Amino acid sequence: MHTDIRRNGPAYLEFWSEYHLCTLTTVRSDGSPHVVPVGVTLDPDAGVARVITRKSSRKVANVQAALPGKARVAVCQVDGGRWATLEGTAEVRTDAPAVDDAVTQYGKRYGRTPAPDPERVVIVITIDRAMGQVHATRPTTAT
Repeated sequence: MHTDIRRNGPAYLEFWSEYHLCTLTTVRSDGSPHVVPVGVTLDPDAGVARVITRKSSRKVANVQAALPGKARVAVCQVDGGRWATLEGTAEVRTDAPAVDDAVTQYGKRYGRTPAPDPERVVIVITIDRAMGQVHATRPTTAT
């Protein structure tokens, strides 16, 4: 079940539509965190965030190594004192409609569409926690 991140307010959602590089944290088989820079898109209506990548990446291997529905991940972005983190469970999608939609959304957020790549997959994160501080005076959280 996903959390309704719209409860965090319009400024929080706006922050996730701005151009910011993010980090994705997955968990290696030894339990240590694997943190890499990524682009992230958010679909607040569906309660998911998406990361496009290659199927041979370590982040994909980490997600696929977890039991189904148990791959815990986090994406985070920072801009000065503003920050936001989305946590949830991840799955790797390889079907063309899911990948194509993720590429389209990436293009909207980041202002460029990546070149076609037959190795491209999408990590879909079902968000169950959203936190951050997008106003200097008030942190936002939803669980």
